[in-house]
Amino acid sequence: MNTLPYRPCVGIMLINSEGRIFTGERIDTPGAWQMPQGGIDRGEQAEDAAYRELEEEIGVAADRVSIIKQTSNWLYYDLPPHLMGKAWGGKYRGQKQLWFKMSLHTKDTAINIATEHPEFGRWQWLEPDQVIAHIVDFKKDIYQQVLNELL
Repeated sequence: MNTLPYRPCVGIMLINSEGRIFTGERIDTPGAWQMPQGGIDRGEQAEDAAYRELEEEIGVAADRVSIIKQTSNWLYYDLPPHLMGKAWGGKYRGQKQLWFKMSLHTKDTAINIATEHPEFGRWQWLEPDQVIAHIVDFKKDIYQQVLNELL
């Protein structure tokens, strides 16, 4: 399985005016919290994918946010053995991600997780030092890298 490629992806660290970070609990995995993220479509620029994923996952349009910072390189994670060969049709061993720190320029009412294809059942703002404790185990290392680089 380690010969499989990594899925190109973006992640978004959305920050509110108090410096708290958006996290959503996955509908398909109760107890698994994460920041918005998703695949980069063929021919799509990473920045465009980040804006698209933000709107698709939490209903926030590009004109409601601004990019503050981006990770300097791809960050990688492998799927745990029980998901290897199952997630994403078994085509990938994990993801390589470019992360964007974005600032929300509007009220929380702009956030709508009841999207066309909902991924989150509920959401919350967390202090930066609370994020890692809420993240699913196999993503903790990459999330620590994201926090280290973007905060």
